[in-house]
Amino acid sequence: MEKKTIFTEKAPKAIGPYSQAITVGNMLFTSGQLGINTETGSIVDGTIQDETRQSLNNLKAVLEAAGATLNDVVKTTVFIKDMNQFGLINEVYGEFFSDHKPARSCVEVARLPKDGNVEIEAIAIL
Repeated sequence: MEKKTIFTEKAPKAIGPYSQAITVGNMLFTSGQLGINTETGSIVDGTIQDETRQSLNNLKAVLEAAGATLNDVVKTTVFIKDMNQFGLINEVYGEFFSDHKPARSCVEVARLPKDGNVEIEAIAIL
């Protein structure tokens, strides 16, 4: 199967040796998206909700660059720094995945790149 690298200026550039996303056949695998403001290259200032919203907007931009939408997502993994913020993160997540609810895992981690508080990756069908 042919592999294709996905890149968009509308999402943060990779901060390491990886791609924003890769397609293999009709499957799209995204890298985790932090709540990075694409203009500043830094985690957005504000609340955990602001950071989560930015993370999901970045994810949405990567999906769109591959010709997909949030409705094409079949699985997400949410990495969070503090499980006590799960409810606040979940509120924003629900704004993006209201009718369509993909399978999801949520994992508390010790640390994320750029000292982010939330990172979200996805698998979608094109």
